[in-house]
Amino acid sequence: MGFGSYHTAWEWLHRMRRAMVLPGRSLLNGEVEVDETFIGGVKSGGKRGRGAPGKVLVMVAAEIRGRRMGRIRLQLIPDATGPTLLDAVEGLAESGSDIVTDGWSGYAGLPKRRFHHTVSRHDQSVGENLLPHVDLVASLLKRWLLGTHHGAVGHHLLQFYLDEFAFRFNRRTSTSRGLLFYRLLQQAMVHPPVPVADLNL
Repeated sequence: MGFGSYHTAWEWLHRMRRAMVLPGRSLLNGEVEVDETFIGGVKSGGKRGRGAPGKVLVMVAAEIRGRRMGRIRLQLIPDATGPTLLDAVEGLAESGSDIVTDGWSGYAGLPKRRFHHTVSRHDQSVGENLLPHVDLVASLLKRWLLGTHHGAVGHHLLQFYLDEFAFRFNRRTSTSRGLLFYRLLQQAMVHPPVPVADLNL
């Protein structure tokens, strides 16, 4: 497109990622599977699962529609404590939704936040019997980050890449790629401006 520099093209990409999330977008609803996954480099011999060092924690939420998956949301979270998890779920799913999780105690307070809570498995260890829908999303996300971006996404920018992945995933059944670009342009027209200083590149 004739951009004068790589940095200019980079700025445009990040502005488009901002436009992939509209303020006031609708929350997930119905049956929603929720779990966390870690994004970061592999360290041999290190601790796995909740509390693993050198990685960032991402909440994965996916609507369940019978045998199919609906929309997803991805949210960076600082830790897996109860208040953090409950606040994150409130920001991703409508009140009254049925939240399906593992047996991690951090989710025990969901009924007090006006959610139905279903525990699909009582073993919260990583590696076996993972929640199938969020496990699939997490696997695809990590493959995308590694294959497309070679794992070189800084933690301070990761949320915007998560937003891009969710935007693409939620429109995965579209038969028109041109329509997806048109939708992104529509969202860019109503999204607030993003000055260079706010890109934090």
